[in-house]
Amino acid sequence: KVRAQASASSARGFLCPAFVFGAASAMPHYPDEIEYSEKYQDDLYEYRHVILTKAVAKDMFKINGAKAVLTEDEWRGLGVQQSRGWAHYEIHRPEPHILLFRRALGTDPTTGRAPRAGPPSRGPLLR
Repeated sequence: KVRAQASASSARGFLCPAFVFGAASAMPHYPDEIEYSEKYQDDLYEYRHVILTKAVAKDMFKINGAKAVLTEDEWRGLGVQQSRGWAHYEIHRPEPHILLFRRALGTDPTTGRAPRAGPPSRGPLLR
């Protein structure tokens, strides 16, 4: 039940990195600048993904070999800029240079505080 927010400026439908670049893409897409997807959501979370440049992806691999989710300090240290409350929650093994983020629906983007009755924590996912 993931639905994307419509955007007139977005020609690509950022539903999932695999939908954008193809599940079996031979050549990874490395943008010239860090790219941010539109937000999309399900019943509990809003999501977005961030595509790193090749140089920033190399820096990320130096941190943890792309084997664990990044802390907020780590991804901000790489130059990823977004409002508060986002958490890097999953590593998509075929495309580790695409960071997958989520935050509880209703999170205050200024403070990062989730609503009181927020969704249950499911922890990081590794695929």
